[in-house]
Amino acid sequence: MTRIAIDPVTRIEGHLRIEVEVQDGIVTDAWSSGTMFRGIELILKDRDPRDAWVFAQRICGVCTTVHALTSVRAVENALNITIPENARLLRQLISGAQLVQDHVIHFYHLHALDWVDVTLALKADPGATSTLAQSISDYPKSSKAYFKGVQDKLKAFVDSGQLGLFANGYWGHPAYKLPPEANLMAVAHYLEALDWQRDYIRIHAILGGKNPHLQSYLVGGMATAINPNSPGALNADGLSLLANLLKKGQDFVSQVYVPDVLAVAPFYKEWAKLGTGLGNYMAYGDYPSDNQNNPDTYFFPRGLILNKDLSNVQPIDHNQIAEHVAHSWYSYQGGDEKPLHPWSGETKPNYTGPKPPFEMITTDKYSWLKAPRYQDNAVEVGPLARMLVAYAKDKAGARPVIDSVLKQLGVDASALFSTLGRVAARAIEASLMTQQLPTWLNQLEENIGRGNLDIHNNTYWKPESWPKEAQGYGFHEAPRGALGHWVQIKDGVIKNYQAVVPSTWNAGPRDAKGQRGAYEQALIGTPVVNPEQPVEILRTIHSFDPCLACAVHVVDPKGREYSNVRVV
Repeated sequence: MTRIAIDPVTRIEGHLRIEVEVQDGIVTDAWSSGTMFRGIELILKDRDPRDAWVFAQRICGVCTTVHALTSVRAVENALNITIPENARLLRQLISGAQLVQDHVIHFYHLHALDWVDVTLALKADPGATSTLAQSISDYPKSSKAYFKGVQDKLKAFVDSGQLGLFANGYWGHPAYKLPPEANLMAVAHYLEALDWQRDYIRIHAILGGKNPHLQSYLVGGMATAINPNSPGALNADGLSLLANLLKKGQDFVSQVYVPDVLAVAPFYKEWAKLGTGLGNYMAYGDYPSDNQNNPDTYFFPRGLILNKDLSNVQPIDHNQIAEHVAHSWYSYQGGDEKPLHPWSGETKPNYTGPKPPFEMITTDKYSWLKAPRYQDNAVEVGPLARMLVAYAKDKAGARPVIDSVLKQLGVDASALFSTLGRVAARAIEASLMTQQLPTWLNQLEENIGRGNLDIHNNTYWKPESWPKEAQGYGFHEAPRGALGHWVQIKDGVIKNYQAVVPSTWNAGPRDAKGQRGAYEQALIGTPVVNPEQPVEILRTIHSFDPCLACAVHVVDPKGREYSNVRVV
């Protein structure tokens, strides 16, 4: 038996360590460890709940807006605030654009190199690559000259010796199966996606002032000024630019992203049976169609699927959520074996692991992530969970699109429960969102045309209007999955705050019953041809789009802290 440690797992946000046991070339056990501590909950204590989103947004350095949105929703839930329709639409344009950009970045820049051998692109025939590209899409940049230019640029890059993130790839590994021409096409689109995503996310600059860390959220609505007659507010020119950017997003996803996924997948069909994982999927659902936050109106529906049973999507009750710390570097006042609901949640760091640097995990507690469970079930969250719930409920137009993809790939619905299923679900979801975003923009334009410029409900803005004590929760389907914030308010300030993030659900360790987390379970049965180059492990881990950027400390390789910043 061989034990392998990958630390840090790269091409993610944050710090993740994966250890696996391999016997006869197959993973037989796995451990997922978050190696950094997150303490935003402690920073939020005793602060004004109206300011919570500003701090919560710093939980992540990349998908910042998702925490801002979830935070304002939690406070609005606690204070029983209904936001205006324009605020709902602005939020959905922002979060929908975030989802599309994030999925494109994930596929090309964080995951594609698990399937694409960059070095083989140098051996491709640009003419044959052009023929391949034109056979799968009408994307205009598909000429022989274009791909020859990309290949020359890549060759000059390799010859320079400054390979950057390409330097330590497992190039030449037998697990890579794409022909050289497909590799060149993928590398070209990798570079295209860099420019595209930078342009596309100007949607956030228009609606939120900047990206990341948008500035226009507000408890009770939004601070995005709308005034058709003001050059400093969202006016006709801004709306026109938004429409143009949304069209560019729709074109790139339909002409490049989705065709590339469909082109790559047939070479890796065995991965439609690997990385299955827990078989339990949960989606909070999101993007309401009314201002009452009624889950029945959500574009992405809410639901729980257990044991891969798509015929029985169960309702979600947040009171059934609890976090374990039996194998986490935290301690609970009432004992580490008893899980706590987030409203009763505690953030008491208690590191008991081996002294860094260490070779292997040797302690029962092995992660800075807690282990959230729903009714004591470990569940997977994310695009696959969302698309499975949407498929089972026949919502969001997911069923015909998914059936079409399955037919093109020549696989049945069981292939969805896999590493390849996560990759496909993300592309399908991006496609559905790019088709929906113009609808929300049109609704906003119609409201403005009728003279409805309302963006904020200030009825409960002043603390004097609040009850002495209140508690609430906010949900959002962030690109990586179900995100929840819980807040307790007493005497006008935050008494307790807890965030259960998508990567906590997926990357969390074992619970008090010894149940593995989603990453850990998904790795069981994975073949590993070469323990020195475990690209197969990275394929499944990266398929979740891991994000461990919830850490707040900086340490050197020996575990020493570089600096400590106190927020006052």
